[in-house]
Amino acid sequence: MNALTLAAAQSISIAGDVAANIERHLVFMQAAAERGVQCLVFPELSLTGYEPSLAAALAIDPHDRVLAPLRDSARELRLTVVVGMPIRLAPEAGVSIGALVLAADGALAVYTKQHLHPGEEVAFVAGQGGRALEFGSERIALAVCADFSHASHPRQAAQTGASVYAAGVLISEGGYATDSALLQGYAVEHGLLVLMANHGGPSGGWACAGRSAIWDAEGRLVAAAPGVGDALLVAQRTDGGWSGYAVDL
Repeated sequence: MNALTLAAAQSISIAGDVAANIERHLVFMQAAAERGVQCLVFPELSLTGYEPSLAAALAIDPHDRVLAPLRDSARELRLTVVVGMPIRLAPEAGVSIGALVLAADGALAVYTKQHLHPGEEVAFVAGQGGRALEFGSERIALAVCADFSHASHPRQAAQTGASVYAAGVLISEGGYATDSALLQGYAVEHGLLVLMANHGGPSGGWACAGRSAIWDAEGRLVAAAPGVGDALLVAQRTDGGWSGYAVDL
């Protein structure tokens, strides 16, 4: 296997303040690049916070110039970044929950959340997913929160050759035990590294659990945040398998 270094950003979003959240994302990106990370994944709707009532007003075209600081930094740092943002794929289209892939080479790819959580249909439309990311022989399949609650989602990722399943999520204290057990189980069932990037503070009225985590294909914890707050989880794969650590930011 080729060496690959991934990271989960457990970030705290300021509700509706895209400019401030971009600045914080840039801090995470710099910290990740300093640690040799090649792909960094942020939580669901990380650039706005999980704020359904604000989504229509904040939604952008994926090519909007508001993302320019992030795209420029990704290119300069040679880092691929997955950020969460409400998007419109056409002027009259509904709002999708997007995971925007800002690639190290300047390219842009779009993943849209396929499976909405009950109640999200008031503010959002279901999306179409997106292509896996390729890093040498490794393939990273993306997921956004409720996507992983459908067993068919990680199963399809594995069947199409993914070696990593990376989910940007919002998981509350009440849902953490169930959701983390699901993700850890998928790692074992499908032989995947599973990465979960959760919010590190309250968002949209939810008491987010933090405790972002990365599990290897045997279900072993590679890296984890102990609780809430800003944290960077780093995992590296070499011929000897996966190893990792967490850093407070």
